Amino acid sequence: MSSQKSLLERLVSSSVTIANAAGEIICDVMKKGDLGIVQKEHLKDLQTEADREAQLCIVSSLNKYFPNITIIGEEDETVGSTGGKIVDISRDTPVNITVPDNYCNINEKEVVVWVDPLDGTSEYTQGLLDHVTVLIGIAVNGKAIAGVIHQPYFNYKNPGNKLGRTIWGVVGGVVGGMEIKSPPVDRYIVATTRSHASSTVNEAISSVSPDEVLRVGGSGHKVMLLLEGLAHSYVFASPGTKKWDTCAPQAILEAAGGSLTDICGEILPYAASAPHRNSKGVLATAAGQDHLALAAKIPQQVKDNLIP
Repeated sequence: MSSQKSLLERLVSSSVTIANAAGEIICDVMKKGDLGIVQKEHLKDLQTEADREAQLCIVSSLNKYFPNITIIGEEDETVGSTGGKIVDISRDTPVNITVPDNYCNINEKEVVVWVDPLDGTSEYTQGLLDHVTVLIGIAVNGKAIAGVIHQPYFNYKNPGNKLGRTIWGVVGGVVGGMEIKSPPVDRYIVATTRSHASSTVNEAISSVSPDEVLRVGGSGHKVMLLLEGLAHSYVFASPGTKKWDTCAPQAILEAAGGSLTDICGEILPYAASAPHRNSKGVLATAAGQDHLALAAKIPQQVKDNLIP
């Protein structure tokens, strides 16, 4: 491991500070009461003022401090990449970042950052605030290598406790911001979608014989359940997620010893040229779970239904 401050260390540290600022924007919009909701692709695909302003903040700030990286955000089609609040990264909170030697010498032009400024928008509009996350995922050579997940409403049901937390991780390094916990050994728990259920999704879930199914919103939130030991796997046999939903969660989960692939067990690509949609779904497992064995349990007809 290198002791020098690398680009990746600076980028992850800055992303923690920027994600925290985006979370403040999300909370401020909620406090104002007018969410400014617009519909995007379909009835369940919503965008709010918080999505727009948080992305402007994240993208504008990253562009200022890392001008040669490529940034791809969920709201790119509806907002520009300039004009947002610029976060002062001089107030970076020191974070424990371990960068493996093979990532110490990357340069900005190799980096693709996938941004979901508000993962769980539908849940945000419904008041299910613990489902909401801010996701900043960092990829190099098409691989998710680092990520930041900010939970602006962590502890919101526990008045008096500190509101919000931020988790970060580097593949091959460490996860910071939380204690990783193991899921229970006496039952098997699956996390999946709460709003995009289908016969294919349900067949995939049934095939792994869960004792309990947690139907929750947000890819970031589902992966957090794996990191917290509240679920063993995240099973979603649907093309309903995109790269900005999975890049940061995948990197942090892999840093913690878990795995995230498509439903067939194949690697998700994160190059700038990669398709945005995860057309073959998502399969994720907590540390200590046999990921390939789980993928083998998914029926072939389910996998065939998702092949473009």
